[in-house]
Amino acid sequence: MARINVDVVNPFLNAVVEVLSTMAQVRAAPGSPYLKQDSSARGDVSGLIGITGEVQGTIAVTFSERCALAIVGNMLGERMTCMDECVIDAVGELTNVISGKARQGLEQIGQTFSAAIPQVITGQGHAIVHCGDPVLCLAFTTLYGDIIVEVAFGDGAAQVSVDGAGPRDKARAY
Repeated sequence: MARINVDVVNPFLNAVVEVLSTMAQVRAAPGSPYLKQDSSARGDVSGLIGITGEVQGTIAVTFSERCALAIVGNMLGERMTCMDECVIDAVGELTNVISGKARQGLEQIGQTFSAAIPQVITGQGHAIVHCGDPVLCLAFTTLYGDIIVEVAFGDGAAQVSVDGAGPRDKARAY
């Protein structure tokens, strides 16, 4: 059975709390980490970024539409009402900044990683197949909804799939 390494968890917990507080004035309360059992995203929009170093990995940050709209609205100081290019770009940027902050924390314990360009996947029914197993999930609760951060290290590249929910479902590079 896979074990959860607290030295890996803490940099991600700290990154999410600090980035959301600083960039969006949103308090994110972490829940208990768990291991993901399937490839289904737990929300409507996910930022995905590949990382390389001693091992390859992927990091995904998933929001419900309501949560993404509220957080991006707080970041920009305006009310966001639909999942437009501005919101999608901001989810990519949040993923990039959370990844960067977490990678700084990992560097403090001797693990150095570089990151790829984030991708953003939108639409109900999307799935993220990570490059490694197990996939560590960190759930955060905010006033606007939940945020799920998934982290996996292993061999190979991340794969993204969208399972037929309609024309607005898409995966694109940020």
